[in-house]
Amino acid sequence: MTGQRTASRGVICASLVGVAALALAPAAGAGPVDRLREGLFRSRGAEASGPPIARYVSEEGRVFILDRTQPVTMMKFEDSPEVWALAPNPAPRGDTIYKNDLGEPVLRVTRLGGFTLFTDERPSGEAVSLAGGGVPLRLAPMSPQALFERLTQASSRASRAARRSLMFDAEATPASSALIADAAMVTSVAIIRLSQRKDGRALLSRVNKVQFQEGRKAQATLKGGVLSIVVAPEQGLAGRPSSERIIKVARGK
Repeated sequence: MTGQRTASRGVICASLVGVAALALAPAAGAGPVDRLREGLFRSRGAEASGPPIARYVSEEGRVFILDRTQPVTMMKFEDSPEVWALAPNPAPRGDTIYKNDLGEPVLRVTRLGGFTLFTDERPSGEAVSLAGGGVPLRLAPMSPQALFERLTQASSRASRAARRSLMFDAEATPASSALIADAAMVTSVAIIRLSQRKDGRALLSRVNKVQFQEGRKAQATLKGGVLSIVVAPEQGLAGRPSSERIIKVARGK
C-alpha cells in the first residue's frame, strides 16, 4: 500500500487484454512447517486463548494470521493474499464458531482456548496451535495512482485466467480507494479459482466486465455480463464480498 494523496471524486478505470497463460506460483517449502508440527501437535489439549494478534499453524501445515483487535475478526492464510472477515457465532459448551460472509464455519474456539480450523480438505476440522506473533490486518491509505496500478494488476491476472480480456472499472473516492483495490485483488482470486474448475470456462464466459462502486452494504451481483462489486468503506476489510461469495454469484447460486 502507498501513502495517501488527497483527490476529488473521480473515475478510475483499468482495462487490458490478457494474452499469457496463467502461471501460478509454486507452493512454499514445507520444511519449517514440518518442524513446527513436530513440536506443536504432540498434545491436542486446550491452550490459552492467545494474544489478540497471532500466527497459527494447523496439523496439515496451514499457517495463518488471526487479528482480533478490530470490531470484525480478520484472518489471512500465508499462501493467499485474501483477508477473511469472520463473524463470531455462539456454539455448544460455550464455544465460538467464526464464520465467513456465506455463513460457513472457518474457525472454532473453545471456551478453554482450543482452536479448530475448517477447510475444504478437512471439513471436520483440524487442530491449530499458536506459532508466534502476527501483524495487524488493516487497510492503508491509497493514492489514485496506486489504485490504478492495483486495478491494472488485478485485471491482468483475471484476464490471464479467463484467457481473454476482462475489463475492471471503478468509481472511487479517497475513502474507498484502498478497499476497492483490495476488492479487485479478491475478485481476481475468485476468477482464478473459477478458471481451475471443470466448468470454469463456461462460468467465466458469463463475465465480460467487472464494475466496482461504493454502497452501504458489501455485495456481488452478475447481470448482463457485468459482475458488480459493491464495497462499504466504513466497514473496513469487512466491507467487500469474499472470493467465496463472488464464486457463488458467478455460479448463479
